[in-house]
Amino acid sequence: MMAKYSNLSLEIHSISLTDKSSMLVEKNITLEKPSNMELTCQFTTSGDLNSINITWRKGDELLENNNYLINASGNTLYTQYTFTIINSKQMGSYSCFFEEEKEQKGTFNIKVPELHGKHKPLITYVGDSTVLVCKCEHCFPTNWTWYRSNGSVQVPVDVHMNDKYVISGKHSNETRLKIMHLSEEDGGSYWCHAIFQLGESEEHIELVVLSFLVPLKPFLAIIAEVILLVAFILLCEMYTQKKKKHPEEGKEFEQIEQLKSDDSNGIENNAPRHRKIESGNQ
Repeated sequence: MMAKYSNLSLEIHSISLTDKSSMLVEKNITLEKPSNMELTCQFTTSGDLNSINITWRKGDELLENNNYLINASGNTLYTQYTFTIINSKQMGSYSCFFEEEKEQKGTFNIKVPELHGKHKPLITYVGDSTVLVCKCEHCFPTNWTWYRSNGSVQVPVDVHMNDKYVISGKHSNETRLKIMHLSEEDGGSYWCHAIFQLGESEEHIELVVLSFLVPLKPFLAIIAEVILLVAFILLCEMYTQKKKKHPEEGKEFEQIEQLKSDDSNGIENNAPRHRKIESGNQ
């Protein structure tokens, strides 16, 4: 099978395991185009090598043993699986199993390259323009497409039907979506979609479009708090002044009443004296 595709590049990858391994052993492999694959698992054990059963699986599917080799050296077993990937159906997880008292497993995850966009929301304002960028490091998709989320559905961005969108890219490993004359309705989720010979990959970018009043809201909130604070201080001051004024008015009233009382007492004391004088004259 390998000879048939001798013109393809060869990808060689390996995993090492021991009978004491407790962690899941995995290796991620990025594959962009058809290739010949050579996957090797090395298993070191202190037990009897002849009692160990070795198998390979693709996902849950058991692979035929005539496609992989097994050999031993000292206390180490080696198994090698060779095959060719020419389409997306052959992508996925390939695992080697060493079955002793305890089963040990090593997994090769073969997938197309991941895309890289802006992980944090891109924030802009109404009336502005913005550019969404997606890149694929060290890979070259055969085609790029942009989508916009409409609820749970992805709708293609059609640059021919709407002149507010422009799709471009300086290099084949990147794509740019320019959106002009932004409105609040333009906010939401956008997806860049890359097509490779062996599958597809996509990345999500969140766009937030704000009105110009939004940045002023914190400032307006601070002004409102200041006004409330000043009003509260003025009310307290007025209440304090009013409270001081009432005791002074009470004291003035008491002084007036005291003066009236003193005047009344003086008139009463002078009346008997006049009567005595009149009686003496008679």
